[in-house]
Amino acid sequence: MTQPGADSSVVEYRAQLPPPEEFLRLFASAGWTTSLTAGRLVGALDASWHCVCAFDGDRLIGMGRTISDGALHALIVEVIVEPDWQGRGVGREIMARLVRRCREAGIDQIQLFCAAGKRGFYERQGFTARPDEAPGMELRAE
Repeated sequence: MTQPGADSSVVEYRAQLPPPEEFLRLFASAGWTTSLTAGRLVGALDASWHCVCAFDGDRLIGMGRTISDGALHALIVEVIVEPDWQGRGVGREIMARLVRRCREAGIDQIQLFCAAGKRGFYERQGFTARPDEAPGMELRAE
């Protein structure tokens, strides 16, 4: 499905895995550094339950993916939009499509791993921070 961008360009959304080299480029555009090897990256992408990519022509401009058991739990990760495309609704559309796919599968426990400083964006998409008494923890880096 296509959707007009803020200018004359058209954004096309596809439910597919991104090309690994495009994913690495997009990952770096977010300012994230990584020591991922191509093999680890392909393995991570292949383990995705659902992925939505946004394209401007052949260029990957945004993506998000979900890791899930397909029945009870889903975790949305790596929602990334190129800086030049932020603020144009691309991230909002990617999130809507990821959440819709979870709901279609009957998954009610949708969790999110988001980058620091992006909490406001995800709150506008209906997510809330977990209270201290809620389940969920993170393993500290050593």
